[in-house]
Amino acid sequence: MEQFGTIGMIVVMLVIFYFMLIRPENKKKKQLNEMRNSLKVGDEITTIGGILGTICAVKDESIVIETGADRVRMEFAKWAISTKGAQTTEETK
Repeated sequence: MEQFGTIGMIVVMLVIFYFMLIRPENKKKKQLNEMRNSLKVGDEITTIGGILGTICAVKDESIVIETGADRVRMEFAKWAISTKGAQTTEETK
């Protein structure tokens, strides 16, 4: 009988682990992928490296942005996009 209690505790811990860690991370990844797939010309973005720019072309797996006063164009992979919209201050965690 004691063995079932131990197995039950392990199952409960796995369920808690799933709902506290794995599920929120999967939801965050899904939202990030949806944001990256909805990017369009004219959107302001921030890359994972902190580069701010405006999208001037969207390709299958990459985007081209204009940044800086000289309107320099750079191409990035879509996975390198961190946020959509102007980010003027660092977000608090």
